Amino acid sequence: MDSTRTRPQQGDPTTGRPSAENGQPQDGLHAGLKNRHLSMIAIGGVIGAGLFVGSSAGIAKAGPAILLSYLLVGVLVVLVMRMLGEMAAASPDPGSFSAYADRALGRWAGFSIGWLYWFFWVVVLAVEATAGAVILEGWVPAVPQWAWALIVMAVLTVTNLGSVASYGEFEFWFAGIKVVAIGVFVVIGLLAVFGLLPGSDNPGAGLAHLTDTGGFFPHGAGAVLTGVLMVVFSFMGSEIVTLAAGESADPRRAVTRATNSVIWRIAVFYLGSILVVLTLLPWNDPAITAKGSYVAALDSIGIPQAGTIMEVVILTSVLSCLNSGLYTASRMAFSLGERGDAPAAFARANRRGVPVAAILGSVVFGFVAVYFNYAFKDTVFSFLLNSSGAIALFVWLVICCTQLRMRGILLREHPEGLTVKMWLFPWLTWAAIAMIVFVIGYMFTDDENREVVSLSMAVAAVVVLLGVLHGRRKRAGAGALSGS
Repeated sequence: MDSTRTRPQQGDPTTGRPSAENGQPQDGLHAGLKNRHLSMIAIGGVIGAGLFVGSSAGIAKAGPAILLSYLLVGVLVVLVMRMLGEMAAASPDPGSFSAYADRALGRWAGFSIGWLYWFFWVVVLAVEATAGAVILEGWVPAVPQWAWALIVMAVLTVTNLGSVASYGEFEFWFAGIKVVAIGVFVVIGLLAVFGLLPGSDNPGAGLAHLTDTGGFFPHGAGAVLTGVLMVVFSFMGSEIVTLAAGESADPRRAVTRATNSVIWRIAVFYLGSILVVLTLLPWNDPAITAKGSYVAALDSIGIPQAGTIMEVVILTSVLSCLNSGLYTASRMAFSLGERGDAPAAFARANRRGVPVAAILGSVVFGFVAVYFNYAFKDTVFSFLLNSSGAIALFVWLVICCTQLRMRGILLREHPEGLTVKMWLFPWLTWAAIAMIVFVIGYMFTDDENREVVSLSMAVAAVVVLLGVLHGRRKRAGAGALSGS
C-alpha cells in the first residue's frame, strides 16, 4: 500500500486528529525534518523576496518613517505568531491555523481559510517563478523567460516529491544564503554608517540621513499608514514553520523556539537592514528607486558588482519562496483532504511520507497561473494577483479569532499542552484584531489598494459561502447516515 497512515483509537483533544505519544500526528507524513531544517525555515520564512524588491517603493512613499511602518507590522506579526505558537505547540498539525479554526470556529472557518491560504500560495508560485525567470534570462538570454519559469517550477516540484527531508535540505541552504547575506549587509553597512569600514566610499554620516532631508516624516505622519499597506505583505511566510513542525521529530520544541525567536528575527532582518539603507543614503536618493534600496546602499559603500550580488541573493530568495510555497500549499491541501474538505486523494501519502496528489494538484494550478501571467497578464492573472493580495491579513485575523476560542478549549481539555502562552490574554489578542481590521478598512481609502482588498474580500465571501454549504451538506449526510 502507498498510504502509511495509522489510526490510533484516541485523537488529539484540541483538533480531533489522531496523535502519538510525542504529540506528532500519525497521518502518513514522516518526521523527516531535522532541528537545523526547522531553525532555518523559521529564520528564513520571515525574509521574503519582497523585502529586497519592495522596500524601495516604501521608502519613496514614507521616507525614514517607513521604519515605523515596518515596526508596526513587525509587532503585529510577533503577536500573531505568539497566538499561533500557543496553538501549534499544544497540537502540531500540518493544517495549522486551518485545523484550529475548524475546531474553534466551525467547519466553515477551517474550510474557508484553508482554501484561501492554498489559493494565496499557488498564485505566489507564479509570481516568484516569473521573478526568478527574469533574473535567469538576464544571465542566459538564449533561454526564453517562460522556459526558465517552467524549469524552476519543475526542479522544485521534483524536490518536494522526493521527501520532506529534501525540501528541508534545499530550504536550509536557500534560507541560509538569505540569512548570511542580510547579516553581512547589516554588519558592513553599520560599519560604513559610522565611518569604521576601511576603504568605504560612503561619507559615514551616522544617523544624520534619518532627518536631514525633510525630517523623519517628509510626507507627514499619515505616510506611516501608507507604508504599512506597502510592507505588510512582505511578512507573509512567518507562519510556515508551524505547518512544517508537524513533520519534525519534536514539533512542540520546534514551534516554541520559532515563536520565541520571531522578535529578534524581525528586528535584525527587517528593521536592521532598512535602517542601514536609510542611514547610508538620503531617503530621496534617486538610486534607491532606480537600482533598488539594497543595491544602492552597497554601491554607496563601494562594493564592486553590487547589482550582481543582489541578483544572486534575490534569486535565492525567490527559489526559497517557491520551495516553501509549494510545500505549504501541498500540506494545506493534505490537511483539507484529511478533514473531508478536499478530494480524498490529497490526504494520501506514499511510503516516503509525501502527499503526492496534494503536491501535484498544487503545482498544476501554479503552472496554469504561470501561463496566465504570460498569456493574460493584464486580465486573468491581474485578477488572480489582486484577489489574493489581502489574504495574508485574513489569515492573521482568523488566527486571532481562533486563539480567542481555542484558549478555553485547551484549558478544558488539554491544559498541559499550554507550554507557550499568548501575552496579556485576551487584551493583546483583541488589540491585534483591531489593528488588522483597521488596516483592512484603511485599504479601502487608498487608491492603490482599494481594488486589491475589494477583490480579495469578494473571493473570500464566495469561499466562505462554499464552506457553509459544504458544512451543511456534511451534517446532512451524517444525519442521514445516523438515522438509517
